[in-house]
Amino acid sequence: MEPVYSSVIGVARGVFAMQGLKFTILGDDNVPRTGGAVMVVNHTGYFDFAYAGLAAQRSGRLVRFMAKDGVFSHAVSGPLMRGMKHIPVDRTAGAASYAAAVDALKAGEIVGVFPEATISRSFELKEFKTGAARMAAEAGVPILPVVIWGSQRVWTKGHPKRLGRTNVPIIMSVAEPIPVAADADPDEVTARYKAVMAHMLDVARAAYEPLTGPDLKYLPASLGGTAPTLAEATRLDEAEAAERQRRADERRGFSSDS
Repeated sequence: MEPVYSSVIGVARGVFAMQGLKFTILGDDNVPRTGGAVMVVNHTGYFDFAYAGLAAQRSGRLVRFMAKDGVFSHAVSGPLMRGMKHIPVDRTAGAASYAAAVDALKAGEIVGVFPEATISRSFELKEFKTGAARMAAEAGVPILPVVIWGSQRVWTKGHPKRLGRTNVPIIMSVAEPIPVAADADPDEVTARYKAVMAHMLDVARAAYEPLTGPDLKYLPASLGGTAPTLAEATRLDEAEAAERQRRADERRGFSSDS
Protein backbone atom coordinates (compact mmCIF):
# COMPACT_ATOMS: atom_id res chain seq x y z
CA MET A 1 0.00 0.00 0.00
CA GLU A 2 1.32 3.40 -0.99
CA PRO A 3 -0.71 6.13 0.73
CA VAL A 4 0.26 8.99 -1.60
CA TYR A 5 -0.38 7.08 -4.82
CA SER A 6 -3.59 5.53 -3.47
CA SER A 7 -4.89 8.92 -2.34
CA VAL A 8 -4.13 10.52 -5.71
CA ILE A 9 -5.90 7.68 -7.53
CA GLY A 10 -8.94 8.15 -5.31
CA VAL A 11 -9.07 11.89 -5.95
CA ALA A 12 -8.52 11.38 -9.69
CA ARG A 13 -11.36 8.88 -9.91
CA GLY A 14 -13.62 11.39 -8.17
CA VAL A 15 -12.65 14.13 -10.62
CA PHE A 16 -13.16 11.82 -13.59
CA ALA A 17 -16.61 10.90 -12.26
CA MET A 18 -17.55 14.57 -11.87
CA GLN A 19 -16.42 15.18 -15.46
CA GLY A 20 -18.59 12.28 -16.58
CA LEU A 21 -15.65 10.62 -18.37
CA LYS A 22 -16.62 7.20 -19.69
CA PHE A 23 -13.70 4.79 -19.72
CA THR A 24 -13.60 1.62 -21.77
CA ILE A 25 -10.49 -0.41 -20.94
CA LEU A 26 -9.72 -3.40 -23.12
CA GLY A 27 -7.01 -6.00 -22.56
CA ASP A 28 -6.08 -4.80 -19.07
CA ASP A 29 -5.60 -8.44 -18.08
CA ASN A 30 -2.44 -8.25 -20.23
CA VAL A 31 -0.73 -6.09 -17.60
CA PRO A 32 1.77 -8.36 -15.78
CA ARG A 33 0.83 -8.88 -12.13
CA THR A 34 4.49 -9.14 -11.16
CA GLY A 35 7.83 -8.05 -12.58
CA GLY A 36 9.00 -5.09 -14.56
CA ALA A 37 7.69 -3.85 -17.89
CA VAL A 38 7.98 -0.73 -20.02
CA MET A 39 4.46 0.58 -20.64
CA VAL A 40 4.56 2.56 -23.90
CA VAL A 41 1.64 4.93 -24.48
CA ASN A 42 0.62 7.16 -27.40
CA HIS A 43 0.30 10.83 -26.49
CA THR A 44 -2.64 12.99 -27.54
CA GLY A 45 -3.58 14.83 -24.33
CA TYR A 46 -2.15 16.35 -21.18
CA PHE A 47 -3.86 13.84 -18.88
CA ASP A 48 -2.71 10.71 -20.70
CA PHE A 49 -0.47 9.65 -17.81
CA ALA A 50 -3.39 9.83 -15.38
CA TYR A 51 -5.66 7.82 -17.66
CA ALA A 52 -3.04 5.22 -18.65
CA GLY A 53 -2.40 4.37 -15.02
CA LEU A 54 -5.99 3.13 -14.76
CA ALA A 55 -5.17 0.33 -17.19
CA ALA A 56 -2.93 -1.26 -14.54
CA GLN A 57 -5.48 -1.14 -11.71
CA ARG A 58 -7.06 -4.51 -12.47
CA SER A 59 -3.67 -6.18 -12.05
CA GLY A 60 -3.02 -4.29 -8.84
CA ARG A 61 0.00 -2.48 -10.30
CA LEU A 62 1.18 1.11 -9.97
CA VAL A 63 2.91 2.71 -12.95
CA ARG A 64 5.96 4.93 -12.47
CA PHE A 65 5.79 7.47 -15.29
CA MET A 66 8.73 9.34 -16.74
CA ALA A 67 7.79 13.03 -16.76
CA LYS A 68 9.44 16.40 -17.39
CA ASP A 69 11.43 17.52 -14.37
CA GLY A 70 9.58 20.84 -14.29
CA VAL A 71 6.54 19.03 -12.88
CA PHE A 72 8.67 17.87 -9.95
CA SER A 73 9.75 21.42 -9.06
CA HIS A 74 6.18 22.67 -8.77
CA ALA A 75 5.09 23.41 -5.20
CA VAL A 76 1.96 21.25 -5.44
CA SER A 77 2.68 18.58 -8.05
CA GLY A 78 6.32 18.09 -7.05
CA PRO A 79 5.74 16.38 -3.68
CA LEU A 80 2.97 14.26 -5.20
CA MET A 81 5.10 13.14 -8.13
CA ARG A 82 7.95 12.22 -5.82
CA GLY A 83 5.56 10.50 -3.42
CA MET A 84 4.25 8.36 -6.28
CA LYS A 85 7.85 7.52 -7.27
CA HIS A 86 7.52 8.86 -10.78
CA ILE A 87 10.80 9.50 -12.60
CA PRO A 88 11.91 13.06 -13.49
CA VAL A 89 13.34 13.59 -16.96
CA ASP A 90 15.93 16.32 -17.35
CA ARG A 91 16.39 16.81 -21.09
CA THR A 92 19.87 18.25 -20.48
CA ALA A 93 20.94 15.22 -18.42
CA GLY A 94 19.04 12.31 -19.92
CA ALA A 95 21.51 9.66 -18.79
CA ALA A 96 20.48 10.02 -15.14
CA SER A 97 16.77 9.68 -15.99
CA TYR A 98 17.48 6.63 -18.15
CA ALA A 99 19.52 4.97 -15.40
CA ALA A 100 16.80 5.63 -12.83
CA ALA A 101 14.20 4.06 -15.11
CA VAL A 102 16.35 0.97 -15.72
CA ASP A 103 16.90 0.58 -11.96
CA ALA A 104 13.13 0.78 -11.38
CA LEU A 105 12.50 -1.84 -14.08
CA LYS A 106 15.09 -4.19 -12.60
CA ALA A 107 13.39 -3.73 -9.22
CA GLY A 108 10.16 -5.06 -10.76
CA GLU A 109 8.35 -1.79 -11.45
CA ILE A 110 6.21 -0.90 -14.46
CA VAL A 111 7.66 2.27 -15.98
CA GLY A 112 5.41 4.40 -18.20
CA VAL A 113 6.97 6.02 -21.26
CA PHE A 114 5.58 8.22 -24.04
CA PRO A 115 7.83 7.25 -26.98
CA GLU A 116 6.61 10.21 -29.04
CA ALA A 117 8.07 12.45 -26.27
CA THR A 118 5.50 15.21 -26.83
CA ILE A 119 1.80 15.43 -27.61
CA SER A 120 0.83 14.64 -31.19
CA ARG A 121 -1.04 17.64 -32.61
CA SER A 122 -2.17 15.52 -35.56
CA PHE A 123 -3.48 12.73 -33.28
CA GLU A 124 -1.54 10.32 -35.47
CA LEU A 125 1.47 8.39 -34.16
CA LYS A 126 4.59 10.55 -34.44
CA GLU A 127 8.15 9.32 -34.76
CA PHE A 128 8.99 7.06 -31.81
CA LYS A 129 12.20 7.45 -29.81
CA THR A 130 14.13 4.24 -29.12
CA GLY A 131 14.65 4.82 -25.40
CA ALA A 132 11.85 2.48 -24.31
CA ALA A 133 13.29 -0.39 -26.35
CA ARG A 134 16.79 0.22 -25.02
CA MET A 135 15.54 0.28 -21.42
CA ALA A 136 13.58 -2.94 -21.90
CA ALA A 137 16.61 -4.71 -23.37
CA GLU A 138 18.95 -3.55 -20.62
CA ALA A 139 16.55 -4.37 -17.80
CA GLY A 140 15.42 -7.68 -19.31
CA VAL A 141 11.72 -6.78 -19.28
CA PRO A 142 8.97 -6.73 -21.94
CA ILE A 143 7.35 -3.83 -23.75
CA LEU A 144 3.68 -3.30 -22.84
CA PRO A 145 1.87 -1.34 -25.61
CA VAL A 146 -1.07 0.85 -24.57
CA VAL A 147 -3.17 3.18 -26.72
CA ILE A 148 -5.56 5.90 -25.61
CA TRP A 149 -8.19 7.52 -27.80
CA GLY A 150 -10.49 10.36 -26.75
CA SER A 151 -8.24 12.07 -24.21
CA GLN A 152 -7.52 14.86 -26.70
CA ARG A 153 -11.12 16.02 -26.26
CA VAL A 154 -10.45 16.86 -22.59
CA TRP A 155 -7.24 18.87 -22.94
CA THR A 156 -4.62 18.85 -25.66
CA LYS A 157 -2.01 21.13 -27.14
CA GLY A 158 -3.37 24.13 -28.97
CA HIS A 159 -6.95 23.84 -27.68
CA PRO A 160 -8.73 25.11 -24.55
CA LYS A 161 -9.06 22.65 -21.69
CA ARG A 162 -12.53 21.18 -21.09
CA LEU A 163 -12.55 20.22 -17.40
CA GLY A 164 -16.29 20.49 -16.75
CA ARG A 165 -18.84 17.73 -17.15
CA THR A 166 -18.21 16.77 -20.75
CA ASN A 167 -19.16 13.05 -20.65
CA VAL A 168 -16.24 12.35 -23.01
CA PRO A 169 -15.70 8.66 -23.81
CA ILE A 170 -12.10 7.47 -23.53
CA ILE A 171 -11.00 4.11 -24.93
CA MET A 172 -7.84 2.43 -23.70
CA SER A 173 -6.42 -0.81 -25.03
CA VAL A 174 -3.55 -2.92 -23.69
CA ALA A 175 -1.72 -5.41 -25.91
CA GLU A 176 0.07 -8.55 -24.83
CA PRO A 177 3.59 -7.86 -23.53
CA ILE A 178 6.30 -8.05 -26.19
CA PRO A 179 9.48 -9.82 -25.01
CA VAL A 180 12.72 -7.96 -25.70
CA ALA A 181 16.02 -9.83 -25.88
CA ALA A 182 19.12 -8.31 -24.31
CA ASP A 183 20.80 -8.06 -27.73
CA ALA A 184 17.70 -6.86 -29.59
CA ASP A 185 18.09 -4.02 -32.08
CA PRO A 186 16.31 -0.94 -30.58
CA ASP A 187 15.14 0.28 -33.98
CA GLU A 188 13.58 -3.08 -34.84
CA VAL A 189 11.90 -3.40 -31.45
CA THR A 190 10.54 0.15 -31.73
CA ALA A 191 9.19 -0.47 -35.25
CA ARG A 192 7.58 -3.71 -34.10
CA TYR A 193 5.68 -2.28 -31.14
CA LYS A 194 4.78 0.88 -33.06
CA ALA A 195 3.08 -1.31 -35.69
CA VAL A 196 1.15 -3.05 -32.91
CA MET A 197 0.06 0.29 -31.49
CA ALA A 198 -0.96 1.60 -34.93
CA HIS A 199 -3.29 -1.37 -35.35
CA MET A 200 -4.68 -0.93 -31.82
CA LEU A 201 -5.31 2.74 -32.51
CA ASP A 202 -7.17 1.94 -35.72
CA VAL A 203 -9.41 -0.47 -33.80
CA ALA A 204 -10.06 2.05 -31.03
CA ARG A 205 -10.96 4.79 -33.48
CA ALA A 206 -13.32 2.49 -35.36
CA ALA A 207 -15.12 1.68 -32.11
CA TYR A 208 -15.34 5.32 -30.99
CA GLU A 209 -18.41 7.49 -31.39
CA PRO A 210 -18.39 9.58 -34.60
CA LEU A 211 -16.94 13.06 -34.20
CA THR A 212 -18.81 15.86 -35.94
CA GLY A 213 -19.05 19.65 -36.00
CA PRO A 214 -16.63 21.42 -33.64
CA ASP A 215 -15.24 18.07 -32.48
CA LEU A 216 -13.74 17.46 -35.93
CA LYS A 217 -10.71 19.39 -34.67
CA TYR A 218 -9.92 16.36 -32.51
CA LEU A 219 -9.94 13.99 -35.49
CA PRO A 220 -6.93 13.33 -37.77
CA ALA A 221 -7.07 14.87 -41.24
CA SER A 222 -6.64 11.36 -42.68
CA LEU A 223 -10.00 10.42 -41.17
CA GLY A 224 -11.81 13.54 -42.37
CA GLY A 225 -11.03 15.71 -39.36
CA THR A 226 -9.60 19.21 -39.24
CA ALA A 227 -6.52 18.47 -37.12
CA PRO A 228 -3.17 19.27 -38.74
CA THR A 229 -1.67 16.55 -40.91
CA LEU A 230 1.33 14.74 -39.47
CA ALA A 231 3.63 16.80 -41.71
CA GLU A 232 1.98 20.07 -40.68
CA ALA A 233 2.15 19.07 -37.01
CA THR A 234 5.82 18.23 -37.37
CA ARG A 235 6.52 21.70 -38.77
CA LEU A 236 4.65 23.28 -35.84
CA ASP A 237 6.64 21.18 -33.37
CA GLU A 238 9.93 22.15 -35.04
CA ALA A 239 9.03 25.85 -34.98
CA GLU A 240 8.07 25.59 -31.31
CA ALA A 241 11.32 23.81 -30.47
CA ALA A 242 13.34 26.44 -32.33
CA GLU A 243 11.60 29.24 -30.44
CA ARG A 244 12.18 27.43 -27.14
CA GLN A 245 15.88 27.09 -27.99
CA ARG A 246 16.07 30.78 -28.96
CA ARG A 247 14.63 31.84 -25.61
CA ALA A 248 17.00 29.51 -23.78
CA ASP A 249 19.97 30.98 -25.67
CA GLU A 250 18.83 34.50 -24.80
CA ARG A 251 18.66 33.59 -21.12
CA ARG A 252 22.23 32.30 -21.33
CA GLY A 253 23.37 35.53 -22.99
CA PHE A 254 23.75 34.14 -26.51
CA SER A 255 22.31 35.64 -29.68
CA SER A 256 21.75 34.35 -33.21
CA ASP A 257 24.51 36.71 -34.39
CA SER A 258 27.15 35.50 -31.95
